[in-house]
Amino acid sequence: MYNRVFEVNDSWVREAMDRQIMEPEYRWYGGVRTIENGLPSPNHNSGTPTAMAIWAAALCNPASEYYRNHELARRFALAARYMLAAQHSDGTISPGWTNFHSPPDTAFVVVGYAQTAQLLMADGWEDLKDAVADMLLFLERTLPALITGGCHTPNHRWVICAALGFLNELFDSPDALKRAREWLAEGMDATADGEWTERSNGIYNVVSDVMLIHAARLLKRPELLVPVRANLKMMSYLVHPDGEIVTEYSGRQDFGQSFDMSGYFLPCLMMASLDGDPVFQGMAEQSLALLKHPGGAPTNAAVRLLLDPGLLREGAETKPMPENYRIVLNGDFPRERYLSGFADAGHHGVIRYSRMHTDFGAPVARIREGHTSVTVSTEMSSFFSLRHGAARLLGVQFASYFEPGFVKMSRMAPLEQGYRLSGEQEKGYNGPVPEADLPASAGEDVSPWYLLPHHCRPQTHLQRHKVEVDVVETSEGWKLVISSTEPEDVVSQISLIFPAAGALSGGELAPAGVDTQFWMGGSIRYEAGGNWMEISGAGFEHTAAGVREAAYPLGFRTLLLNVVTPFVKEIDIKLSPMAAHGRTEGGESS
Repeated sequence: MYNRVFEVNDSWVREAMDRQIMEPEYRWYGGVRTIENGLPSPNHNSGTPTAMAIWAAALCNPASEYYRNHELARRFALAARYMLAAQHSDGTISPGWTNFHSPPDTAFVVVGYAQTAQLLMADGWEDLKDAVADMLLFLERTLPALITGGCHTPNHRWVICAALGFLNELFDSPDALKRAREWLAEGMDATADGEWTERSNGIYNVVSDVMLIHAARLLKRPELLVPVRANLKMMSYLVHPDGEIVTEYSGRQDFGQSFDMSGYFLPCLMMASLDGDPVFQGMAEQSLALLKHPGGAPTNAAVRLLLDPGLLREGAETKPMPENYRIVLNGDFPRERYLSGFADAGHHGVIRYSRMHTDFGAPVARIREGHTSVTVSTEMSSFFSLRHGAARLLGVQFASYFEPGFVKMSRMAPLEQGYRLSGEQEKGYNGPVPEADLPASAGEDVSPWYLLPHHCRPQTHLQRHKVEVDVVETSEGWKLVISSTEPEDVVSQISLIFPAAGALSGGELAPAGVDTQFWMGGSIRYEAGGNWMEISGAGFEHTAAGVREAAYPLGFRTLLLNVVTPFVKEIDIKLSPMAAHGRTEGGESS
């Protein structure tokens, strides 16, 4: 079964060789060009270290056609020399697109580079002796940066901890261990259900999981595996019937993008080996079937399997991911209690080079019945998405002119056959700064606006805008009841987003802008791959083609329902029958 990993790795060897710069006079001699911009980069994902990991796994695998290939070894050595040239004098690297002299990006490289170097050292092939020395020199030079350097995002902390663990393993560095303890003292940023701060099922879940698995071993902190277990279990409920991951509510760049479970192969396999858990083993095997690339430098599966052959547990007990369930993730998370401490945290809502991620722990409902998959989200612009076979309603959004833009639903409560979502916005006006709080500049010839203590202004005429959405399962599909009663005369817009590939028919439609149409009357039908959904509930109470600050995606088909408060709008969704559809007994619920 695991031969697939090595076959996939071998399939990328030549592709990376073709991108390597082999002209000695060239500025980046030995580097591997990235696909993104044609320039070499020392970054961990698409840069030279990724190619080096692929090459090392092939060079050290007796079953590979590239095993101890002298030409590949020569190229590997040139790449290692390029990495030394690309390293800054402070030990860091710059990926090339942002984050210059970046400790966290350097840490990503260290995690991959260290494993690659360990694999080559264990192999002991004389042809790569000098290359290994260059790699160890690169790694040793990173110590000062990682012992003193900072980060941007929550997951960066765990990447740096894993990197410090590898550096201590290689160079016996008490300072590396001390720095890792300082990062870990901040505590784990995961809910009991396994949701990480960034809510990034497509990318950063895997990062946090893999890095903490390494950190738990290298730093002798087995408690770091607790949130990893929870996250992987959570992910078993966040997969669509076609194998795509739910990214509808991500807080990072994977939002709405297409990712499959292949990236979870390595963390699932590592945890299955540690715990003997058949669920993780089943997830690993299902992920392996989707594997098309061995992974970036820190997560190259072939390198890890060669370093740790104990992971190759042929015939281990497996349990498949569930296909029929109703579950609310983070339903019991005391989010409001944590948010109540926001004002006292001392940062005044400002964090340099990053964001607060106040949507952390927001509840998400997931419903799967065979080939039908539903996601109900809070704290996102889209609160409902539906996949029915190949037919997809990618998102339903609500926007208004009250505080121009999309209105996010902040609460979720259970209904007998669904969920009630609610969102509330506040907007008032600011009075004059009290005289006692005025700065000296207020009495000078020029009084800049930005020097006034705006936080001291008394609030006047506070208004509240409330929206409710009932998401109800029916015998034929789903019904959305969207309502808002106050304040009156708020110009609002409901948007339904469909992929461009399917066929949209019926209804009274009119152009509203690029890739958008007013849905003025009648029922519509969206069909793809022989599956369809029929939707009723059009509305056209005003002629605005959009709401300021609410941008609709290009390349999709967006239907706009125009409403004005007070209103109650029902949208009925009828689904085509399919063999695997229908209520099933034994589905999990929470």
